[in-house]
Amino acid sequence: MQVERSSNILKIDGNIKSVKDYQEIKSITDTLVQEHKSITVIIEDSLSITSSVIGYFNKIVLKDSIDLNMRIGDAKLMELLADLNLTSVFKATRI
Repeated sequence: MQVERSSNILKIDGNIKSVKDYQEIKSITDTLVQEHKSITVIIEDSLSITSSVIGYFNKIVLKDSIDLNMRIGDAKLMELLADLNLTSVFKATRI
């Protein structure tokens, strides 16, 4: 997995699957949250997302009042978010 940051955009390439991936995403997102009230997360090709990443994104939306917009490239991940009723919470759309 590779994470890139540009202004208030977080772009994630590769599969999100390990604790290390979560720690990297959380660390970079923490800095974004300090600087922006609205962030966009682009997940181009991951088939899934770990529960820790879902929980963290849920926390920044519901507790920290961050306007999170997800752009999802893989249909399976979009379906997973829909099954978990998180599409509207994360404002997830397909790219």
